[in-house]
Amino acid sequence: MVGYFGHLAAFLFLFIFVILPSTFTASEDVKLSVGAILDYTLLVGKEEKVAMEMAVSDSNAASHYPGIALHILYSGGDPIRAVASAKKLISKHQARVILGLNRWEETLSVAEVANKYQVPLLSLANDIPLWAPQQWPFLVSVARSQHSQMKAIAAIVQSWKWRKVTLIYEETLNNVIPHLITSLHKVNSDIDDFVILPPFSPYSLSEKLFNLKKKQCRVFIVHASSEVAANLFLEAKEMGMMEEEYVWITTDTITSRVDSLNASLISAMQGVLGVKSYYPHTQIEYKEFSSRFMDIFRTHYPHDPYTEPGTNALQAYDAVRAVALTLMARLNTENSTINNAGWNFLGNINQISFNGLAGKFDLAGSKLAPSDLFRIINVVGHSYREIGYWSDGSGFSASIGEGNNYSHLMKILGQIYWPGGAWFVPKGWDVHTYGNQLKLGVPAYTTFSDFLWWRHNNSGGDPIAEGFSIDVFKAVVELLRDNLNYNLNYRLIQFDGTYDSLVQQIERKVFDGAIGDIAIVANRCKYGEFSQPYTESGIQIVAYPRQKTKRQWLFKKPFTTGMWVATFVINLYNGFVVWFIERNNNRDFQSNNRFGTTVWLAFTTLFTSLQGDKLHTNVAKMVVVVWLFVALVITSTFTASLTSFLTLQNLSRKVADVETLKRNNAKVGCDGNSFVPKYLENVLGFHPNNIKNYTSGDAYPQALMSGEIDAAFLEVPYVKVLLAKYCNNFATGSETFKVGGFGFVFARGAPFLPDISAAVLNVSESGTLLHLERSMLSSYNCSSSDETEYVHDSVGLDSFSVLFAITALTSTLALLITKFWETEEQRALPKGPQQQAVPMYPLANVG
Repeated sequence: MVGYFGHLAAFLFLFIFVILPSTFTASEDVKLSVGAILDYTLLVGKEEKVAMEMAVSDSNAASHYPGIALHILYSGGDPIRAVASAKKLISKHQARVILGLNRWEETLSVAEVANKYQVPLLSLANDIPLWAPQQWPFLVSVARSQHSQMKAIAAIVQSWKWRKVTLIYEETLNNVIPHLITSLHKVNSDIDDFVILPPFSPYSLSEKLFNLKKKQCRVFIVHASSEVAANLFLEAKEMGMMEEEYVWITTDTITSRVDSLNASLISAMQGVLGVKSYYPHTQIEYKEFSSRFMDIFRTHYPHDPYTEPGTNALQAYDAVRAVALTLMARLNTENSTINNAGWNFLGNINQISFNGLAGKFDLAGSKLAPSDLFRIINVVGHSYREIGYWSDGSGFSASIGEGNNYSHLMKILGQIYWPGGAWFVPKGWDVHTYGNQLKLGVPAYTTFSDFLWWRHNNSGGDPIAEGFSIDVFKAVVELLRDNLNYNLNYRLIQFDGTYDSLVQQIERKVFDGAIGDIAIVANRCKYGEFSQPYTESGIQIVAYPRQKTKRQWLFKKPFTTGMWVATFVINLYNGFVVWFIERNNNRDFQSNNRFGTTVWLAFTTLFTSLQGDKLHTNVAKMVVVVWLFVALVITSTFTASLTSFLTLQNLSRKVADVETLKRNNAKVGCDGNSFVPKYLENVLGFHPNNIKNYTSGDAYPQALMSGEIDAAFLEVPYVKVLLAKYCNNFATGSETFKVGGFGFVFARGAPFLPDISAAVLNVSESGTLLHLERSMLSSYNCSSSDETEYVHDSVGLDSFSVLFAITALTSTLALLITKFWETEEQRALPKGPQQQAVPMYPLANVG
């Protein structure tokens, strides 16, 4: 009996203290098996491996039993190999959770396996597609979205007004590219070129950089692994692409590894700007982890560069810690079985919340809150300097915390050290590509040469373009040089063709742009992009009306002042001569008021013909005959001229409108080398047969004066020149048809176009444009002859000088003859008081 109880006691002791604990431990080892799939041939994979092992060690040390068994398999970045590794972890190691896979192509491949076996997959890949968790519910992203990082890069681009960038990215890291494209578009910047970098191909890399160097864009955004980026920057340095005017911006995949880069690579990256994820490095927990991490990493990988833990390392540590907390809390309960363990894990991990090394870990909504705060670094000297921060929604700041100043421009961060040692901001593009110049087409002919004309080059080179449009462009280029520190290297090339054809040559890559009196119209915008206009916009009607005169003085207009004075004097003189001849023979002329008689006689002659019986001498009749002939001509001329002026006075200076011109089937003229003929026909509705094209501005005055056309449709700048040249003798209609003014046109997306538009505005606002316009118009100094060239002239003294000379000579001759005979008569008379004086005129009409 005693032996029986002794054997029973021994069995119970063995069961309780040996068999049961071993069974319990074996069961626990199966439940807490965790798998990881990494590519630890890369630096990021090595960091993740070290961080995961540290997290397992820390979690197991904090537990009363070994809670996690970590099994790490190698993927090599191959999705097929990653799938095989996942199956092995599940079938051989009974992994309850799988971690790792920082490339989303691998993640999506393994997600199918995880979903099939209901094993949660915690991926370290950034920006997994939004639809992926819906298709594979066991897929959980434990990496923070880098969408905001792309916004930070776009904010840097916006700060310096770079309109074109080149995106260089590793083909396996293309998941954030759509976010970057969207962010750049929101700040009005476009991607000029996409350059995909293969993981290993130095020859291909050199060729790609050489092609980039030949292009104009000088802003490069790099999103690649640190290994690929190292080769990129060393090659760029060798090819002279880390000099002045170049801009390099790196994402966190590179920037977070700057501490681990060797001296030669840091030297090659001088002036690089980078965006780096923000972590509160001042926390004691981080400092302790970082110190241990670097010691362990250096022990495991002594030949790799000495490095601080990067973003992936911190996220991997937090992910393992979350798994440990979840498994220890809920998975090993009585109700947990192999069938529902995966679903329980998904529900429980969403309830885990703690402050991790990479920020707050909280999977509310099945994903971590995105990063919204980043460091901005600048590679300088032997390492880099943190120049400030960028936060989503606030912008840039020199520090973080309450009461800081924020700005959407990087200027708040202070001076930036740019590639090549430059302290001035690169403009982001360069036309000095292998000595190339901007080829700018210029019209060979223009309607008004004031805007553009060519002169011979005495040195034997290309003809030289001059004129208002050229002067404005030179002022713009000079302003760019003075204010923005760059020269626009260009060459002006004559183009013999229409303006529309000239603009089309830009799209065909014949020209890089075109300058001149080129109107901004919608049809031309399909082939190029215009700057801000440098002239007023619109089309006006020009016509030739008559000038108005004040009606109360209209009677003076037929004769000039000299003509009026001469007429008055000659009339008085002729009246005096007739009175002098007839005074002794005509009782009507023997009044005591001799002056009044003379004046009456002078003006009566202009309007009445004296009857012959009232004149007694033939000499007086001879004077009156000539005088009446001249008076007849004067009065007839006066009447005709006054009638003409009265007729012209009824013509208003108001120019006929479009409807009146079309209703009257009027002929209209325009510049045949411009868009105006089509505008008149298609928009205003003129019949093509009524539209006359001209190629010279000097043809319009003659055509308008002769009645060849009733009106001319000219662009506003041309109208100003026409009115200045012909002394405002033409009138314009009250209506202006809105079209674009004159502008400079370049290839679509030209990086310098925004600067040119801004310079045009500055030239205008500074008064330089007004000065150039006044200089052009003031060259026409209108003289009196110019002013009367196209108006009705008053009759001047020169038109009647011969007639006045004849009547004056006739009257003078008659006066001398009369005086001579009176003298002879006085001599022939006998002297005596009783002798009666009898007039003796040989030419007298006696009886």
